[in-house]
Amino acid sequence: MTTIEHVRSELQHAMKSGDRVRLDALRLLYSSLQRAEKDRPAGEFTDQDALAVLRRERKQRLEAAEAYRAAGQEERAAAEEADIPVIDAYLPAAMSDAELEALVEAAIAETGATTVRDMGRVMGVVTQRGEGRADGRAASALVRSRLSA
Repeated sequence: MTTIEHVRSELQHAMKSGDRVRLDALRLLYSSLQRAEKDRPAGEFTDQDALAVLRRERKQRLEAAEAYRAAGQEERAAAEEADIPVIDAYLPAAMSDAELEALVEAAIAETGATTVRDMGRVMGVVTQRGEGRADGRAASALVRSRLSA
């Protein structure tokens, strides 16, 4: 079952169960997935593309919640954050700190990076090998601290 089919199935279950928060989140996800699928040539929308859409949606929710909170709208921030666990259910588990550190160390060794100027090459390897499981901010901070030390 593809990611988009899985979301459609869960959407139907949420409609039947009456879980309003989950239903709203799944509707938004399904809509985003359908839009992204239509932007690709027929049959070329992969699960990797679907995961990229889900990661983007998750990031948008976090940023929106931050903006609402900064504007003093706690209720709207909480509503945005309520979607995050629903999205997380479809994403692969995030890397642990130890896994991320090992990945960064391997990327630095592989690229021969010695200064912060080499950060782009290292992050390219981390992003590729992390396969969507590596948190970009945490990886960036870790690479920067390793290369500036």
